Amino acid sequence: MRIRPASRLRGRVQVPGDKSISHRAAIVAALARGTTRIENFSTSADCASTLGVVGALGVSVERDGATVRVEGAGTDEGPPRFRPSRQPLDCGNSGTTMRLVAGVLAAQPFASVLTGDDSLSRRPMRRIIEPLELMGARVSSVEGCAPLRVEGRWPLEPVRYEMPVASAQVKSCVLLAGLGARGSTQVVEPRGQTRDHTERMLASFGAEVATDWPRTPVPSPSGRRVVVTLKGPAHLRARDVIVPGDFSSAAFLVAAAAMLRGSDLQVDGVGLNHTRTHLLRLLMGLGAYLKVDLASGEGCEPVGSIRVRGERELVPDPEDFPPVAGWGPNGETGSNVVRGQAVAQVIDELPVLAVLATQVRGGLEIRDARELRVKESDRIRAVAENLRAMDADVVELYDGLRIYGPTRLHGARLQSFGDHRIAMAFAVAALAAEGESEIVGAEECVQISFPEFFPLLESLTER
Repeated sequence: MRIRPASRLRGRVQVPGDKSISHRAAIVAALARGTTRIENFSTSADCASTLGVVGALGVSVERDGATVRVEGAGTDEGPPRFRPSRQPLDCGNSGTTMRLVAGVLAAQPFASVLTGDDSLSRRPMRRIIEPLELMGARVSSVEGCAPLRVEGRWPLEPVRYEMPVASAQVKSCVLLAGLGARGSTQVVEPRGQTRDHTERMLASFGAEVATDWPRTPVPSPSGRRVVVTLKGPAHLRARDVIVPGDFSSAAFLVAAAAMLRGSDLQVDGVGLNHTRTHLLRLLMGLGAYLKVDLASGEGCEPVGSIRVRGERELVPDPEDFPPVAGWGPNGETGSNVVRGQAVAQVIDELPVLAVLATQVRGGLEIRDARELRVKESDRIRAVAENLRAMDADVVELYDGLRIYGPTRLHGARLQSFGDHRIAMAFAVAALAAEGESEIVGAEECVQISFPEFFPLLESLTER
């Protein structure tokens, strides 16, 4: 994929259905009794993997473009009437599919094997194996990675599980297993709330789910302690779902418009769940012009529009970004630190935030982001290598990046590393660079989450 520099982005667009919500809608619909109609289902390859796995378990799935109908296998008592698959359940490149479906299978009275592509087979799965085995399932792996063999049982034992890492996927896995547990399952998030799409989806299908922020003697410095409780066993009822536009997809367009002077972009119909939109707060703290309008709560999720204008230099507000001494180009005090709970809330957007940092006065330092090393690629290394190729001044840290700015970027031959978010982040970087850039493998890997990305970006670009 070759990308020429742009002067600005202009237009009014909608992005495809939210990937995270589409996964959960398909899985929860399969667990429910009755027929669920899902509108604006994600066009991503990852969500197609989830539909494939659900279908392989004997659930009737019909798809017509962005509309999906699922005839659930739920019952009024006992486990859903899934059909054991004779073949391994192929999750493709989707960690969300593997981790969430593992939770579902833990409460089924048969054994299943979950597999995926080479990239997925390198991603850590011990984080879900531990809680599922505490609940009574047996899960075998290859040194903590896929393929996973899940020997389920009904009913499971409820647990109170304190997550060692901030992960909405781990939380969702345990809650989905908790649907088949005898009693209340609790997930404790010690460092603040992660994405709550699963809790919202389960509640809308009839599960008893509660989220509490209990007082603690010493509040965590990185976020408030959160306890999510689900009462099981739960028997769900089908309902129709409208999936909002994907905020993580919109983030690439929003960041590009904030970076390019003269831009005026509006994204309509996008999900505005508060656990997903922290990037907007960071951009506002950097001085970007943003206007956010909440239109409605489509089903269980808030939906609205985002307008961004590229009319201001990106200068951090010291109240939002505390200073850091001794890391400026000449040893002077720098600023703009993103760490702790803020990192967990923008984990998918960190690659494009790192690109944006090259145009921020004083640059950005991103810490507490070791999770990026075990995504589809080692995203810390991938970002550092590509930024250096574009002549940016960047330091790779064990848990993040230190990026100096503002920096003039130059077109270069860049690597996607087979990672959709790296490919899209550096498409944004290429728009702001001097000279043409080439991103190797970009067109193929963006199919994972946002197949429309490059045509949509081109339609908004003015040169």
